[in-house]
Amino acid sequence: MRPLNFIIIGCGHIAQRHALQIAKHGQLVAVCDVVKTKADLFSEQYNATPYYDIDVLLSLEKNIEWAIICTPNGLHAAHSIKALQAGCNVLCEKPLCINISDGEAMLNAAQKAARHLFVVKQNRYNPPVQLVKQLLDKQLLGKIFSFQLNCFWNRPAAYYTNWKGTKQLDGGVLFTQFSHFIDLLYWMLGDVLKVHAVIKNCNHPQIEIDDSGVVLLEMQNGSTGALNYSVNSFEKNMEGSFTLIGEKGAVKIGGQYLNELEYCNVHNFEAPVLEKGNEANSYGFYQGSMSNHDKVYEHLSGADSTSTALASAADGVKTVEIINRIYTASQ
Repeated sequence: MRPLNFIIIGCGHIAQRHALQIAKHGQLVAVCDVVKTKADLFSEQYNATPYYDIDVLLSLEKNIEWAIICTPNGLHAAHSIKALQAGCNVLCEKPLCINISDGEAMLNAAQKAARHLFVVKQNRYNPPVQLVKQLLDKQLLGKIFSFQLNCFWNRPAAYYTNWKGTKQLDGGVLFTQFSHFIDLLYWMLGDVLKVHAVIKNCNHPQIEIDDSGVVLLEMQNGSTGALNYSVNSFEKNMEGSFTLIGEKGAVKIGGQYLNELEYCNVHNFEAPVLEKGNEANSYGFYQGSMSNHDKVYEHLSGADSTSTALASAADGVKTVEIINRIYTASQ
């Protein structure tokens, strides 16, 4: 049986994470970036054919099982749809897209092409996240009364270069930094009923988007809670946490990246000692979310057929919908 063939569209920082995992599960056949030097360097590093135009790549490369989309947020839809139409399955970096119409077009393209479309939400694989999801699925917390999401990270002015910080290609902090948190909110508690929000740019006058916000949420399951987020934490990331308070217990996933079980008091349940999660993605002068791309690829390749954590495109669209509702409510 031949190895799976992959292509990567977009040769930035996050593409390196994907290339390392592809080497374990298949073969990176080709890479593409509009910046020629990026594509060339990437191709030399991973022995893949370089392209500088996605249409040329998709017209010449055949028998590709998976296209990995690592381009700016605002280009995810167009690039994913082209890859699907060319017969590739698609794994798209978060966020799936930045508006609902693009998300619906992506879903339609995947259905029409009879191909898979997934979005990277690697925080679902964090050990404490997995534990709390199991508690919810087994209804061990009972009815959920309230919740709190805190996302206090640091993104200095130097971070915002090229497309980052633009409305057209970035979309907002909730898309680029904190879509993982919105995904977990939906994955664990279901859909949102009502939203109230105050969104601001407090400390980044050079960008077109927000850098902080406070959001009040009423969920369809009856629970209420708040999301507090900022990329103004002094010098470094401070906290990424999710607290749930229910009739039979309370839990808090904390740490800087939803990587620690900080509190667990549940009726007739003793929390196990959890395995240590992966380190956070490091990009030199700032850090991103947990580096769980290995688990995404184990699921993608069939090496792990037991997990239900791989995020569907439908889940990705729902995250986009909730984020758009938050931004609309703030206007």
